[in-house]
Amino acid sequence: MGFSIKAQDFINNATINGSFQVDGQFYKVDEALGITDSAIGGHKIGLNGFGKITYNYGNFSAGMRYEAFLTPIAGFDPRQEGNGFPNIWANYNTDLISVTVGSFYDQFGNGLIFRTYEEWTLGYDNALNGIRIVLRPTNGITLKGLYGSQRYFWEKYEKGSRGIVRGMDAEFDINSLVSKWDDSKVRVVAGISGVSKYQKDADPLYYLPENVGTLAGRINVNVGKFGFMTEYGNKINDPSAINNYIYKGGQSILSSVSYSQKGFGVSLQAKRVDNMSYKSDRTVTANALDINFLPPINRTHAYSLTAKYPYATQPNGEAGLQFQLNYKIPKASKLGGKYGTGIAVNFSQVNDIVRNKVNDTTAIGESGTLGYTSEFFQISDKVFFRDFNIDIDHKFNAKWKAVVQYMNLYYDIATLQGHPDEEAVKANIILADVTWSFQSEKSIRFELQNMWTKQDKGDWMSALIEYTIAPKWYFTLADQYNYGNTDKNARDHYYIVSAGYTKDASRIALTYGRQSEGVLCVGGVCRQVPSSSGLTVTITTSF
Repeated sequence: MGFSIKAQDFINNATINGSFQVDGQFYKVDEALGITDSAIGGHKIGLNGFGKITYNYGNFSAGMRYEAFLTPIAGFDPRQEGNGFPNIWANYNTDLISVTVGSFYDQFGNGLIFRTYEEWTLGYDNALNGIRIVLRPTNGITLKGLYGSQRYFWEKYEKGSRGIVRGMDAEFDINSLVSKWDDSKVRVVAGISGVSKYQKDADPLYYLPENVGTLAGRINVNVGKFGFMTEYGNKINDPSAINNYIYKGGQSILSSVSYSQKGFGVSLQAKRVDNMSYKSDRTVTANALDINFLPPINRTHAYSLTAKYPYATQPNGEAGLQFQLNYKIPKASKLGGKYGTGIAVNFSQVNDIVRNKVNDTTAIGESGTLGYTSEFFQISDKVFFRDFNIDIDHKFNAKWKAVVQYMNLYYDIATLQGHPDEEAVKANIILADVTWSFQSEKSIRFELQNMWTKQDKGDWMSALIEYTIAPKWYFTLADQYNYGNTDKNARDHYYIVSAGYTKDASRIALTYGRQSEGVLCVGGVCRQVPSSSGLTVTITTSF
């Protein structure tokens, strides 16, 4: 009787939630794009799907995620093909302690030496499978310890294959620790992290370190409207396929300073990375098994042409900065109008670092050597990426609003996309995004963009019209036209017709048309997207 009551309580007093998503692509022949076979990668249909379930009962929670790539849609790594439960976990959490076993995601600070995460649009998942313990011994102190191996597509972990990851992190909220500072306008949070990976040395040529350690320290200070953050990470020598097996240590630093008040905000970020690729398998070069994360500090664009040349973080070396200014012209002023006018100015630039020879007889980056030396404040003249953009958004009345944007771009396509000997892309882009809300639930959005460039595939134009019946329906017509391609036979239109329906927490979207070849990036991590033509179906739901 007692057991049955407890079992019933375990069901009746628990909560269960979940989410599901299916992405399907059906390919067709499109000779104008050079697609003479409807099969991409040998398959006429690509299918990605997942279902995630989470169970909660008091201090206990557990979950699992099922995935199916049958087969992966175009642009995803073919090693993802398969299906199963790659993510299963259980957690017990109290005010003092939290224990997780199974697969989990976590991050120390900004991720310079440790971050595990999943990005569905990229097909990226570096979850740690093992155990994590979080202790909160007193208010203001959080201690973490973790141990496990990372997910590598569908390959099971075997001793001697990819490495074991071990890490510890301590974070201190000074205002909570020091009673006198509890109500202070100065807020300080500091942290320190250490991560080590172990991978057996099986290399026949080099003597490689089997334990590679990293350390990082960080501090965040807020004083009224001002904010300051910095984090520094250091890694011992870690010869790998990414850095051509050199024995140089690595380091990275990320800093920012900001000021904000009503109607005005400004921030400046700076970053330097030197030989900071950190993977649990030194032989892997693909987007997999990254132990750390090197945050990009350039703007993430939302429009098709401004996002056409996204930046990919360069772990072997880069130095960058970003400046952002936001200003709201007050309401009822001549320029602000009835609703005010928003202005956003953004500038970012990323350069290579300076590398010097170790000695007169060793080439820079030569495998089996110390590789090179690099002074911390030396920045190369070689520019990887530059982006200057300005946005103006204005609401004219209750029915009309618009966004206008200008972007000036410099993009080292040889380095960032691996196109040797190609000239860097220098582009100017301008766009207008206008929305007409002619009824309370109905609106039409017009979007027009143009890119002028003499490099890569030349000039592009993009147009879009979207009709929305909130909150359930949308219908979209769009076209990208490569009218400036030097090859007149390749001046193609990339049209799409799309429709979507949403009810409660469920959504279905259908898109028919063409996809241009290019690079898709999220958070500085990228994957190549091939040209394709056909129908795409996306279904999502949650409960």
